[in-house]
Amino acid sequence: MKKRQKKQPKQTATMTASASHKMEAFTFGEPSPVLDRRDILDYVECINNGKWYEPPVNFSGLAKSLRAAVHHSSPIYVKRNILTSTYIPHPLLSRQDFSRLVLDFLVFANGYLEKRMSVTGQLFKLETSPAKYTRRGVEDDVYWYVSSFTNPHQFAPGSVFHLLEPDINQELYGMPEYLSALNSAWLNESATLFRRKYYQNGAHAGYIMYVTDAAQSSTDVEALRSAMRDSKGLGNFKNLFFYAPNGKPDGIKIVPLSEVATKDDFFNIKKVSAADLLDAHRVPFQLMGGKPENIGSMGDIEKVARVFVRNELTPLQERFKEINDWLGMEVIRFKDYSIETE
Repeated sequence: MKKRQKKQPKQTATMTASASHKMEAFTFGEPSPVLDRRDILDYVECINNGKWYEPPVNFSGLAKSLRAAVHHSSPIYVKRNILTSTYIPHPLLSRQDFSRLVLDFLVFANGYLEKRMSVTGQLFKLETSPAKYTRRGVEDDVYWYVSSFTNPHQFAPGSVFHLLEPDINQELYGMPEYLSALNSAWLNESATLFRRKYYQNGAHAGYIMYVTDAAQSSTDVEALRSAMRDSKGLGNFKNLFFYAPNGKPDGIKIVPLSEVATKDDFFNIKKVSAADLLDAHRVPFQLMGGKPENIGSMGDIEKVARVFVRNELTPLQERFKEINDWLGMEVIRFKDYSIETE
């Protein structure tokens, strides 16, 4: 009698993990740059390097910040233009040099005039020294022009006049009145650059493409990735065609990360930061060619201009007349401000 042989169990084919595609995640798109110039206030004192004193703030940062926001540069140029228009040119100081001096003083709170002497020892010209590169020397009445540390230039002792806006912490350099509003200027610029980057990126904040269809091979995923990478940047409003035979209806999903138009509060940031800058510079909006939305009328612009000149520019004119005391002669003169053209 034969022994009954046990039947061997049939081995069923199983799908191993190695046969399936691995989960793949990648990112695309460049990060949005964020400006952060808080290092402009990283100086705690006027450092003595043995020859001159370093300024208490970074003048390069102040120069870059001038054009950070419209409502920061425009008031400065308004003051400069009105002051220059009322200045009476002198043979020793041209209107152009005076304009440069005013702009330096309004931006850096420091203005420098150098005496240019002839070979006979007579004064023949007053020339503006750029405040961004002019430094106060350690020795009395000595100033340096430092465009680069490798080749500094020392002015003749007593040949430079220094007009400064007094500071409560030190007496060597002037400090701008608008320093408290610089954060608003940078915020305004950051909001503008972020929105510009937003539009360059295709008017979206990004999304997640979720591919769950097993019918897609690694080659298909790589082709899709290349197509998406090529569609970024300028001119990226493109349609994408993807053929997926035997694919599931929901095999490929687009999950938006956010809607920037309702999240970044762009318009409120622009309004608030602009108001801060106008308050810091104390220039009426009527003189800058703009009108806030909540203002129904421009008012009497002529009266606004006269009050502004009396309260803001007349004191500045008196400050520049300090040059006359230094020279011992009347070089800085102004005519009365008038709206009517000659």
